[in-house]
Amino acid sequence: MLSTLAIAHYRSLHDLVVPMGRLNLVTGANGSGKSNLYRALRLLAETAQGGVVPALAREGGLRSTLWAGPEELSARMQRGEVPVQGAARQKAVSLRLGFAGDEFGYAIDLGLPPPSLSAFSLDPEIKREAIWSGPFLRASNLLVDRRGASARVRDGRGWRVVAEHLNAYESLYGQIADPVGAPEVLSLRETIRGWRFYDHFRADGDSPARLPQLGTRTPVLSHDGRDLAAAWQTIVEIGDPQALHAAVTDAFPGARVDVVGADGRFSLEFSQHGLLRPLSAAELSDGTLRYLLWIAALHTPRPPPLMVLNEPETSLHPDLLPALARLIAHAARRTQVWVVSHATRLIAALEQEPGCNTLRLEKAMSRTTLAGQGLLDAPAWHWPER
Repeated sequence: MLSTLAIAHYRSLHDLVVPMGRLNLVTGANGSGKSNLYRALRLLAETAQGGVVPALAREGGLRSTLWAGPEELSARMQRGEVPVQGAARQKAVSLRLGFAGDEFGYAIDLGLPPPSLSAFSLDPEIKREAIWSGPFLRASNLLVDRRGASARVRDGRGWRVVAEHLNAYESLYGQIADPVGAPEVLSLRETIRGWRFYDHFRADGDSPARLPQLGTRTPVLSHDGRDLAAAWQTIVEIGDPQALHAAVTDAFPGARVDVVGADGRFSLEFSQHGLLRPLSAAELSDGTLRYLLWIAALHTPRPPPLMVLNEPETSLHPDLLPALARLIAHAARRTQVWVVSHATRLIAALEQEPGCNTLRLEKAMSRTTLAGQGLLDAPAWHWPER
């Protein structure tokens, strides 16, 4: 389980270190930085997929995603006594992402490449990566250390160089993950690859979740929900069918969901009191279909290390939000959950759950901050130096 998330110089996240629990609720006013925090977490996940540089390119490149304010905001600027203005840069351009968990911590530092004639001269470079044990980085618990093209791993009381010609645009996860030579890299890579992100399931008329699909065992619902019926049947056979049925009746009293198949194609049927026949997925309202997608995602027989839900309240009737909160809380007993929401009713219901870690974001001087977090309240965190 992650205990700390740290972001520096990414959009409005100038320097943010937040604590994490098993159930995390990220909320705040529009423009406070919720989406930026969500995107930063996705960027961290891309390091294990080999796509952190392409992901930054899709956002407009490193220059577009960097903090756009001055390198330092003086106290007089913050009090409004003098205008906000920049000065000669004293530090290297740097975008930093990191986290710490029960076993390992990780940080990556991306910067601008040196001048060159390459057509890819705008691609950022990975300047530094570090993996350590424990809640925060210290010299004594550093396990894997990458500086530019060179990487070394701890070997007893000393160090062993494992690479000297790493690609500057690819994380060490894709270059030195070795069960013998660098087991910490391999272990952490597989953990990050297990993170799941669900962001706005499609429920429109052309949604693949509405159509019969070829069915195969599906312990993990796809990001767009196209394999909903197969995922539902998988939960019935190898998951927790009682909890699945309870989640349906909690939201839709007296309702039942069945999976039907023909020629290997699976589809859902929704039965409810007062109907003479079950409804197919194509006939369901957007909100009902989307809620069934959340039920399938959150009852997965293969819980991930981290599940991230971005605005799960979208298209749902407000009366469904307390049931959704109970659904999310049930999932948090088996996996760490991160919820981004601005739905007042969902927020109120989740905050009633024991152990809910509310991260209420605010923005001051264009910087995202955590409400109520003073200088001494943030978790201990140290970035690896270049």
